[in-house]
Amino acid sequence: GCDASILLDDTKTFEGEKNALPNRNSVRGYELIDDIKADVERECPLTVSCVDILALAASEAVSL
Repeated sequence: GCDASILLDDTKTFEGEKNALPNRNSVRGYELIDDIKADVERECPLTVSCVDILALAASEAVSL
């Protein structure tokens, strides 16, 4: 994926890019991003997009 859509999980009616064949074993760190997403969604339910989470994760990665 060329954007934050790679962070979307599969559902019963949607197959995301996270588990798509080209992305298997190439992208890592989903667990950390999912943890950040859960923390933010607890504070701001139903208002945060996947691109917001990607921006926060990138910011945190740079400051490490």
